[in-house]
Amino acid sequence: EVRLSDSGGGSVQAGGSRRLSCTISEFPYSYYCMGWFRQAPGKEREAVAGLDSDGNIRYADSVKGRFTISKDNAQNTLYLQMDSLKPEDTAMYYCAADYCAPLGPRRLRASEYNYWGQGTQVTVSS
Repeated sequence: EVRLSDSGGGSVQAGGSRRLSCTISEFPYSYYCMGWFRQAPGKEREAVAGLDSDGNIRYADSVKGRFTISKDNAQNTLYLQMDSLKPEDTAMYYCAADYCAPLGPRRLRASEYNYWGQGTQVTVSS
């Protein structure tokens, strides 16, 4: 059974940094899409950053230049380094993973992912 466990959330002041981690176990695919999503109260879950086994990396415009997604293959862990945090970054953050065919369509929306972490709350105060 595929399991994703995300952690690293907490409270931080505006301008601060936080690193989220997502440990992935029993993931059977060599070709994949993985990403971070967030959901604020009353809002839809939105994509923050994503990467895939083809080497592509993408970010939402709102976090470009401030957030960095990476993956440690040896540790089977996905990271999201968040710098220069703003109050509007406050949300529950979720990691997601799924199979993506080489050079095939990417999974860009939350609805396209089947495997999810439980979420970790990030609160940024001004």
